Amino acid sequence: MGNFLPEYFVGGAAAGAIGGLFIHDLVGLFVTPLGWGLMYYFVPIILKKPMWSHGLSLVGFWGLAFFYPLTGIHHFLYSPIPLFLQHGAVVTTIAIEFVVTTVIINFFGTLSGQGDKLRTNLPIRWFYTGMIFYFTTCLQCSFQTTLTFQRVIHFTDWVVGHAHLVMFGVFGFWLLGSILYLFPRLIGARRWYSDKLNSWHYWLSALGTLVMFTDLLVAGLVQGTLWRDLAPWEESVMASRPYWILRSFSGAAIIVGQACFFWNCYKTWQMTTHEPSSRAPAPAA
Repeated sequence: MGNFLPEYFVGGAAAGAIGGLFIHDLVGLFVTPLGWGLMYYFVPIILKKPMWSHGLSLVGFWGLAFFYPLTGIHHFLYSPIPLFLQHGAVVTTIAIEFVVTTVIINFFGTLSGQGDKLRTNLPIRWFYTGMIFYFTTCLQCSFQTTLTFQRVIHFTDWVVGHAHLVMFGVFGFWLLGSILYLFPRLIGARRWYSDKLNSWHYWLSALGTLVMFTDLLVAGLVQGTLWRDLAPWEESVMASRPYWILRSFSGAAIIVGQACFFWNCYKTWQMTTHEPSSRAPAPAA
């Protein structure tokens, strides 16, 4: 869909439609099932309880499978692609928000009665922070996919902030939560080298992502408003500079957070070369 159909078999606006489907199906039908799979696997293990509702799990799965394949054309609103396809993408994108809401309810229902885990268990904190960001980005998407919103935010930094939130703030956080849980077990370490470094990693990543997302969201509205009013391009660039500076600082915070994590992984692995493996069989009684 992504390389061969538009290149060799389909041309014109139809190629754009196929490309749009590929772009978004790559996220929604490949990355999203992987991310949901991590959540559905690790959260019950860590909380030591089953999912709150198996029925809602089925609604989430089949809702994703039914609505998501048609959403990709919302990347090409106001293009030569037939308008009925654009309208279909708008409707299915909004429908996905309702599907995502069932998933959010299911996971927070599972957390019910164990809310203190958000403070005491760092992998759970990563998972549920990503879950909150996931709800935010899908709610944002259901608005920004409408033709009314697109008149303002099309091609602006709003879209860049949205993409950063969903790919790093959601799927990246779920992946990092999984690694945080698995890494010491995989290498036979009894503990992480530094809980403080893990804490710094979380807070720098979470706050950096939140600041970047909010900053680019506001920047996009500023840019889109200036373009709508036919202001000179240079004026929009000058108005964007403070937001781009703040984005650089938030991005630097994220990078420092990952450096803390990589160093912690290295030192934790190094500890296993000086300690007996926790996976060694217990001595016979």
